[in-house]
Amino acid sequence: MDAPDIPILETERLRLRGIRGSDFEDYAALYADPEVTRLISSGETWDRGRSWRHMAFAVGHWHLEGFGPWVAEEKASGAFLGVIGFWEPAAWPGFELAYHLARRHWGKGYATEAGKAALAHAFMVWRRAHVISLINPKNLPSIRVAERIGERLEGRIDHFGRQMLLYGLDRPTYLAEVAPADVTVRRAG
Repeated sequence: MDAPDIPILETERLRLRGIRGSDFEDYAALYADPEVTRLISSGETWDRGRSWRHMAFAVGHWHLEGFGPWVAEEKASGAFLGVIGFWEPAAWPGFELAYHLARRHWGKGYATEAGKAALAHAFMVWRRAHVISLINPKNLPSIRVAERIGERLEGRIDHFGRQMLLYGLDRPTYLAEVAPADVTVRRAG
């Protein structure tokens, strides 16, 4: 199988790039933090084995679907900030934008900045019709990010036995209301 052409997206402060094997320690540390995991999946921290499997799952999205999550890194320092990008495994409720940042990087606007870049790529390059974000109703910071990037509450769903908020945005609304005023993204060569 050929390696996928994973786009590199750049914003003012961030670079979104493909996941590398050398990211594993940071990836494992991200999901070993109880504050990061308390409102995602089952709420339990992940051991190194689960983190490795999830990282392989993330890389596999690019190979199997041509899209997936990126590592978000700070351009100035190269620091690993977290994982931001798209998921749509079998039986998923839609093309999901998710963002998980290491706690030390919370509150700096990185999720919003990266989310805007990811949405621009999804709608302008991949021409996706609709993007969703599944958010735990208690995760107020993630709700604020979804709203800042233009997503709107579309309802609630039962997702693997948990009630989740379903935020979303369609391409026509993005083009009319979000993109013109707020998004500047460069694709790095």
